[in-house]
Amino acid sequence: MPTDDNAGDGVTGRREPSMIRRTPPTEEDLSGELFELAVGYVYSAALQAAARFRIADLLAGGPRTCGELAESAGVDAASLQRVLRYLATKGVFREDGAGCFHLTPLADPLRCDAPRSLRDFVLMRGEDVFWRPAGRLHEAVRTGGTVFEDLFGVPFYDYLATDPALAARFNASMAAFSDTLSDDVARAYDFSAVGGGTGHVVDVGGGRGGLLRAVLLRHPGLTGVLFELPSVVADHVLDDPVLAGRWSAVAGSFFDAVPAGGDVYLLKHVLASWPDEEAVRILAECRRAMADHARLLVVNALIPQGNAPHPGKSIDAMMMTVLNGKGRTRDEYEALLDRAGLTVTRVLPVSPHAAVIEAARAEAVG
Repeated sequence: MPTDDNAGDGVTGRREPSMIRRTPPTEEDLSGELFELAVGYVYSAALQAAARFRIADLLAGGPRTCGELAESAGVDAASLQRVLRYLATKGVFREDGAGCFHLTPLADPLRCDAPRSLRDFVLMRGEDVFWRPAGRLHEAVRTGGTVFEDLFGVPFYDYLATDPALAARFNASMAAFSDTLSDDVARAYDFSAVGGGTGHVVDVGGGRGGLLRAVLLRHPGLTGVLFELPSVVADHVLDDPVLAGRWSAVAGSFFDAVPAGGDVYLLKHVLASWPDEEAVRILAECRRAMADHARLLVVNALIPQGNAPHPGKSIDAMMMTVLNGKGRTRDEYEALLDRAGLTVTRVLPVSPHAAVIEAARAEAVG
């Protein structure tokens, strides 16, 4: 049995964690780490550049030199090499000894046709409506409000309404982010029990309908309605021959009313975009539409305790600059639901990006 701190396990050569001598970081180590954090925005800019010029798509067929990539992308080869070399330090692409760049698992979702492509999401976060407010985060901390209105004159969603092309890109970016979870949510919750397998699902603020589509595809006996703003619902993804006759798309605002008659109501990635008072208003409208047997599924990341990284913490910081929304803990979501007259019946973890909080009308479970 190894007794030396540097000895391996005798089979793989790896050292057991208990055998590794841990030394505290030096001042130089800490300074270097802080430096990397300070220039982290450049990583984001480099990632957006790679997405814009479709570098991942160009590498899907195999490794290529920067000269070959630059010719295909119509960019400067020397500058592209510097950006890709920089991204490779984070595992986004890899440069080999011959100067060719390779697609990596981390870079693969930048492909347009990747099963869970995030290219649209990455590109949107480089738009001025996200980029400029991020530079004013200190103002959000000072005032306790968003800085978006100071920069653009109106709230975020009102600004999108003035620019249809930007709104379309934003909706596509949210669909890219949201669709990566739709199948997971549809699998995690037992929709087969909804209405005895022939129930009705109402997707409130459901974007282009990715979650509703995933649910209906997995459960042929269900029907559903997508409820969204007119500009969003018009670009839905429900027009699938397999789903013919099982869905409808209704335009409206969840601040005014929510379609009645649902056995299950979905609120996926909605509440985090709004401050508490507006979130309670949305929940109250859902409650008004719900029968006693109906259930509401709130799908959002739950921010955990502790200092570990978590996607919910990243989204929460971004919300401070663009929207007055916020990431929330489980207790905070339960408090919002309670204020709206709803009671949590169970919570199903799905991924770091989302949990399913099931709720019912309080009087129906009291």
